[in-house]
Amino acid sequence: MKNKGIQSLAFLALRQLIVFSALCSMLAVSATAAGDKTLMGHVPAAVRDYNLQPLGRLPANSRLNLVIGLPFHNTEAIASLIQQIYDPASTNYHRYLTPDQFTQRFGPTEQEYQSVIHFAETNGFEVGSRSGDRVLLHVSASVSNIERAFHVNLQTYQHPTEPRQFFAPDVEPSVDASLPIIFISGLNNFYTPHSMVRGAPASKKVSPAAGSAPDGFSYIGKDFRTAYAPGVTLTGSGEMVGLVELEGYYASDISAYESAAGISAGPVQNVPLDGFTLNAGDTSGILECSLDIEMVISVAPGLSKLFVFEDSSSTDDILQSMVASNQIKQFSSSWALSEDPMAEGYLMQMAADGQTFFQASGDGDAYVSSCGAIPWPSDDLYVTSVGGTTLNMTADGGAYVSESVWNSGLLPPPGWFGNCMSGYWGSGGGVSTSFGIPLWQQGANVSAVGGSTTMRNIPDVAMVANGVWVNYNHTTLAAMGEVAIGTSIAAPLWGGFTALINQQAATEGLSPVGFLDPAFYAIGQGSLYSSTFNDITSANNYWPSSPTKFAAATGFDLCTGWGTPKGMNLINALMAYGSAVWVDFNYTGATINGTYDFPYKTMAQATTAVPSGGNIWIRTAGSSSETMTISKPMTIRAYNGAATIGQ
Repeated sequence: MKNKGIQSLAFLALRQLIVFSALCSMLAVSATAAGDKTLMGHVPAAVRDYNLQPLGRLPANSRLNLVIGLPFHNTEAIASLIQQIYDPASTNYHRYLTPDQFTQRFGPTEQEYQSVIHFAETNGFEVGSRSGDRVLLHVSASVSNIERAFHVNLQTYQHPTEPRQFFAPDVEPSVDASLPIIFISGLNNFYTPHSMVRGAPASKKVSPAAGSAPDGFSYIGKDFRTAYAPGVTLTGSGEMVGLVELEGYYASDISAYESAAGISAGPVQNVPLDGFTLNAGDTSGILECSLDIEMVISVAPGLSKLFVFEDSSSTDDILQSMVASNQIKQFSSSWALSEDPMAEGYLMQMAADGQTFFQASGDGDAYVSSCGAIPWPSDDLYVTSVGGTTLNMTADGGAYVSESVWNSGLLPPPGWFGNCMSGYWGSGGGVSTSFGIPLWQQGANVSAVGGSTTMRNIPDVAMVANGVWVNYNHTTLAAMGEVAIGTSIAAPLWGGFTALINQQAATEGLSPVGFLDPAFYAIGQGSLYSSTFNDITSANNYWPSSPTKFAAATGFDLCTGWGTPKGMNLINALMAYGSAVWVDFNYTGATINGTYDFPYKTMAQATTAVPSGGNIWIRTAGSSSETMTISKPMTIRAYNGAATIGQ
């Protein structure tokens, strides 16, 4: 039998480690006199880029709350393990770690943690909460003690793109080289995390869109399941979703949304961190949090629980709490966050622990170098980056019709995207300047659509980002003549959809799908692509400073990635991808069940057992004289040497 014409869904063969350029640069330290080391990344680049001059010093008796971060050990080994965990040909496939196992293998030691506590106390810091994984240490201290401990002066500056002042150290902090400190979060307040949603005039609604919301055209509730999960009976039962939030919401708004949408969802549980309290004055934050909750429950109304992780300042606290909550297998973030080595490490841990993390790709249309870097973590290697579409349905959300790249033509506020003083609201896409191309993306034809063969390309997938109904702040956007726009809509929709995927996995006795990019890229390059994704091929994310980047294209593109999900077809393909069948013509054992340890002995056994679109891996070199007719799509690959069939 020859396998000519069989298109592989398999994960690309391991051949090199991922280049962690951003992580390596954050971990970089430079030697100084007297055995000190310099901790990089604390002086904002804008101070240099804009030649900002200090306005004065922070008062010496002012107090700041800081988070001292310790490094994860052996990040190259973590990266290698993650590759194995998501390679169906590996014996480590889907053998996820628990949080305790990850800490034992890669976390700081107790001795290292105690040395940092001793350093803090010796320098007059008040030690606050301590993390069980020994990565984060919360401290509070006067400016004078902070300056003395880290050999800096804390200066104030006028923000170059926002109407406010910020503080930052005049030089990068330094500590004794023997101290296991990698970063100090809170030494500057230059960057303010922001959400990726806004209200837009209702005139920007898609045409001929026809959602079932009370305004007669916005999308709400069951419309999203009709579009992306038609006929799917899964509801997310037994699953939990977690949301990254830097603001709060009102429970009454969620109840009002359920009533308007005609759905009844499971309980929502708040996880307030670091003394979080709702800031009712920030209605934009309330808009984001309300939207995220409403999108998740629209797709997965049967969730056991939806967790809202709330913190007004610390990305690290949220991600640390998420990895510790290992019973939650899918997460979503619609916020541009503050990057540091600890946060990056936690995203790696999520992948190793079998947790899925969706991140809105951002709303700046095509990212170009003149407008600064892609907002983190939209281009991180361990998130699934989600772009946005404009969705068309028949009357009252009756059926899916088509989609195009979301590009509103609306200007965002000045300074919204990095150093860019202008830009347009549309599906964020482009090439990372910080992260090397991941292994699973290397087989995609990214150069044909303006992407890079050496750096990470985004987004990975997409969902609707235009014309959505939201209840928030005791009202609705519709009451102001507006609809919601933004990739903020798309990311939590994927979070809810993955709850359906993992519900199906549990039903079939399979492990959670975990980090989805390797599977998405394998399916995208295989024979099942057209039946599993809506390929978005019209429109673009052009804007005046980027008039030729990027256009929608057949297959992967830098507007909507592989596109949007086709309901149960994609769910079944992921189940098949995650259930490889093993065969070994040389196997002599008595136990046979098709696993790596107890493989089938014949190809006939394997082809009968493998699900449609699944994977057969031939464990060792060998031969079989079998001949047969294959009537369903599958991947057949030799794992450890050449295999001959039918001769």
